[in-house]
Amino acid sequence: MPSKEDELLWQRYIDSHDPIGKEAIVRRYLPLVKYVVARMAVAPPSGMDYEDLVSFGTMGLLDAIDRFEPERGFSFQTFAVPRIRGAVLDELRKCDWFSRTGREKLQRLEKATERLLVQGISLDDETLKNELDIDDRSYREMLELASRGYMVSLDEVMALEEGDVQKGDLLADPGLSAQEMLERKEDIERVVSVLEKLPERERLVVSMYYLEELTLKEIGLVLGVTESRVSQIHGKAISTMKSRLKTRG
Repeated sequence: MPSKEDELLWQRYIDSHDPIGKEAIVRRYLPLVKYVVARMAVAPPSGMDYEDLVSFGTMGLLDAIDRFEPERGFSFQTFAVPRIRGAVLDELRKCDWFSRTGREKLQRLEKATERLLVQGISLDDETLKNELDIDDRSYREMLELASRGYMVSLDEVMALEEGDVQKGDLLADPGLSAQEMLERKEDIERVVSVLEKLPERERLVVSMYYLEELTLKEIGLVLGVTESRVSQIHGKAISTMKSRLKTRG
């Protein structure tokens, strides 16, 4: 539930729609932009830095402010997060931040994972390495690439754990039809189902990262492994989930 202070902030802006009121809301939620950008674990392209990503995210925040309807009773934070993240990704795509070689490697990993899933073969590291016909070092590099390169987030999925209000927030978008809202709900349920099928360690990493909001470094300390190894586990988990969702159609 929004605080009384937030309610007053929004009410003043709705009543006047003046630039000063909008600026106050931007200042109030700028930490949310920085939080979202920090958790995306995206390395800025050459010539850019963290502040550039925050600027992109702020554009998403402005869009969310313009589109938000407080009378619906939904949380602004949950409404804004996908738009903040989307604004950052849109700008990164314009910069072609992910190299062609990187995309080709991810496609190889996805196709190999899908082939094994279709055959009902266990997705352990050795099996994947053999299927890809690469050595251990190349395999680890590919998983770290997957961890950075898959621009998906389970924040919305994990928010379902918080109850009906959060669930409503996830589906709240003035531009969605009833059919589109139903399809989004079904998509979320499919992701949850796939998440539950991950091996214990991969599920644990995903849970700690998205539910407990630990960094990869902090997860490494908990599991007694390096941050790089956590990145690899995370990459494999997301790759597997993505492939399972695709093969399930």
